[in-house]
Amino acid sequence: MKVLLALVLSTLSAITPLRAHEVQPGILDFVIAGDTLDIRLEWMVEAAVADLDLSEVGDTSEAENDGDYDRLRALPPEALADEIRAAWSGIAEQITISAGDRRLPLALGEIAVPEVGDIELARVSTLTLTAPLPPNDDPLVLGWAPSFGPLVVRQAGIEDGYAAYLSPGMTTDPIAREGGTTQSALEAFVDYIAVGYDHIVPQGLDHILFVLGLFFFSVHMRPLLWQVTAFTVAHTVTLALGALDLIRISPDIVEPIIAASIVYVGVENLFLRNLPPWRPFVVFGFGLLHGLGFASVLQDFGLGNDHFLPKLIGFNVGVEIGQLSVIAAAWVTLALFFARFEWYHRRIAAPVSVAIAMIAAFWVLERTGTISVEGPWSVFTALTEGGYNPLWVAIAALAAAAILTVVEMMDVTEDLFREFAGIATSFLMFLGIVATFTSGAWTLSALVAVAWVLALRLQSLGGPVEV
Repeated sequence: MKVLLALVLSTLSAITPLRAHEVQPGILDFVIAGDTLDIRLEWMVEAAVADLDLSEVGDTSEAENDGDYDRLRALPPEALADEIRAAWSGIAEQITISAGDRRLPLALGEIAVPEVGDIELARVSTLTLTAPLPPNDDPLVLGWAPSFGPLVVRQAGIEDGYAAYLSPGMTTDPIAREGGTTQSALEAFVDYIAVGYDHIVPQGLDHILFVLGLFFFSVHMRPLLWQVTAFTVAHTVTLALGALDLIRISPDIVEPIIAASIVYVGVENLFLRNLPPWRPFVVFGFGLLHGLGFASVLQDFGLGNDHFLPKLIGFNVGVEIGQLSVIAAAWVTLALFFARFEWYHRRIAAPVSVAIAMIAAFWVLERTGTISVEGPWSVFTALTEGGYNPLWVAIAALAAAAILTVVEMMDVTEDLFREFAGIATSFLMFLGIVATFTSGAWTLSALVAVAWVLALRLQSLGGPVEV
């Protein structure tokens, strides 16, 4: 249960190419070679050199000293390698490699730093480390400081080697030197349920928006079931094929189309009220692409050779639970209270669908390289990457809803303004939830959601109801 809860709260790589400010787990591959431990560490090492605390953030811009990170991110390879060597003694003290009660000293070997390239993509450097092993059979325990963020640990060179995903502050189980540790199929299944869930909530904003697009199509259950079933079957197929490496399509192709699929469902929600015969098939097609996105997470994480099928099934179950959680949250927050009102589509579903399509359209342009995320488009970058101060966002959203509600209640007979107030409230409050959610301020997200419900309820006083 400890591992399960930690995984739910952990941060996995998003399916989109990692931007410079997104926290990516380090990947530590190790080999026990006689009396030496050889380590290959792939890592956003600039964060450690800048002394960022990534223990509770998903974006480096949320941490102190993020300006130093940006400076290091822009350094050429040799200059960054020099910075790493200069800071290594302090970094090494925060990496725990122990055998029994003995802590092993780490020696820094080669440093491979990629060219700067696109500064909007995270730069992952590779460090080669070695540590001498004591002449006994004490098992190894590996980990690092919580401030370094999450860590993937994988044992190479043997069959059924150890593999684990460590959320900040966790360490590995004791790892026997003579071989891999044994994990049951059930344990692997449960672990990967958490990994799959975490990939949707909180890390999969694009998948969340797609599922919400399906939800806001209609308040009736049958259209939702048809769409969710089509989406689930499709992404299950390509998830399995992608995880088995039987099919692989470049993210440069997949990611813009995933974003376009979100635009499609958002826009179509505005014009259709009944399920057309083609929509489940369109959703199925988009689900195939979303499944490839899910598969990329498993490929990055590494399923290993042991318990491949339980891990794959567990991940898919976790994804489904995550999607159902999103639908359940939307239903409890909005449909439960307002689905019976004849204005539900106009004041809630339509403006939220517009917001969803707007965000996704930005992703399409961004992922195709049509626009820069700087300049005027930075407002969308901050919205989707947690770049706004969540407290101020919540205050602004609550103030806007309060003003609209008070003005509307001053003249409840003005139906035109009642419509405008409801539409504006839903649009602004939804964007407020997105901004606070991506900042990791989930309590504030819940507060904005509650205020959204209260505002709509007050604005609807005296309005028509459809039973």
